[in-house]
Amino acid sequence: MSATATRAPAATPPRSRGRTPDAHDFPTRPYDLVREFVIALVVVAALTAALAAVFSSPDEKAITLRDWARVAPNDVVATATAELAGTSTSAGYGPPYNHASDGPKLGPLPLAKWGGVRIPVDPAEQLVVVPLAARSADPAVQAAVKAWRAASPDRQNTWATQYADALAKAPDGAPDRVAAGDYGPVPRLASGLLQLARSGGLDGALDSSGAFYGADQTRGLLLLADGAYLEDQARARNLGGDQWGMMNETGNYPGQPWMWLYTFWYQVEPFKSSGNADALVWGLMMLLSLLLVLVPFIPGLRSVPRWIPVHRLIWRSYYRTVEGQRPRR
Repeated sequence: MSATATRAPAATPPRSRGRTPDAHDFPTRPYDLVREFVIALVVVAALTAALAAVFSSPDEKAITLRDWARVAPNDVVATATAELAGTSTSAGYGPPYNHASDGPKLGPLPLAKWGGVRIPVDPAEQLVVVPLAARSADPAVQAAVKAWRAASPDRQNTWATQYADALAKAPDGAPDRVAAGDYGPVPRLASGLLQLARSGGLDGALDSSGAFYGADQTRGLLLLADGAYLEDQARARNLGGDQWGMMNETGNYPGQPWMWLYTFWYQVEPFKSSGNADALVWGLMMLLSLLLVLVPFIPGLRSVPRWIPVHRLIWRSYYRTVEGQRPRR
């Protein structure tokens, strides 16, 4: 009886992966990396300098209250008087500074009123009287502060209003050419604020705060904006609201060309003549932004790319390749 020995079939060796090509197997050509880098650096630097020269924002120094007092002293006196009389822009602004008005609205929606008075500012007291009481070393100014605070609100308003009217009638608004009258301590307060601003003390008095970050420029900017000097400087640089004015913070360039659509609406009616333009333009831009987000879901509007195939022109090489690979019917 014989037995037949069986042998298991040999295992199939695993397939070996293809050999990784050596980098030297590929064709090469000389390439000067340093030269390419230098050329790119020079071209980009030249373009940056040229575009910055044409489109950049001016690197203006910040306007201080001291500069204002030095260049336009009569405007400082007139602005201080307006703060005391309650006729300045900030005095009637409304939220977030006071309750003098409802502030900007969007149709029936009182947006500013909803925000409330979060930064309460009493222009007469906080922009004029308090800085003088805290920083002025002139005894006559301190006496004027006491006289002002001792008077009734009606009496204060009468003094300040009469002095504001007298300043408006004086040649060039010069305080030393104002007609005689009963103005109470207002002339001394206004001239004291001018002297404090000239010394540089008013900037610190208005902008200093007790918080960790040592400066809050809200009050200083309110006082400066209530005068004519800041607007005059803006218009001289074509930054007025009707001059398409918009710029970054000083030192940054080349400006904000992407904001053209926002500023565009301020040049057309009804926004151009509206005192509520800020809220209206904001509402319109929010609506346009929402439409942009919803483009894929709006019938008709979402079909515009098919009707005007600009994308096919931009990626024409891709579409030429893809369409060339499609089988012909």
